[in-house]
Amino acid sequence: MKQPNNHKGNKSFLPSKDCIVCGKPFTWRKKWEKCWDEVKYCSDRCRKAKP
Repeated sequence: MKQPNNHKGNKSFLPSKDCIVCGKPFTWRKKWEKCWDEVKYCSDRCRKAKP
């Protein structure tokens, strides 16, 4: 039986943004739950190379 598209674990429903350094899209992570509005970089590498 096929599961519905909104089942737990379906990452296509998570919010995403573009990294301000490399421009790559990245998706929401649990560790960013309380500060998602403040997240700007996709990785530590991009954070260290900030413009």
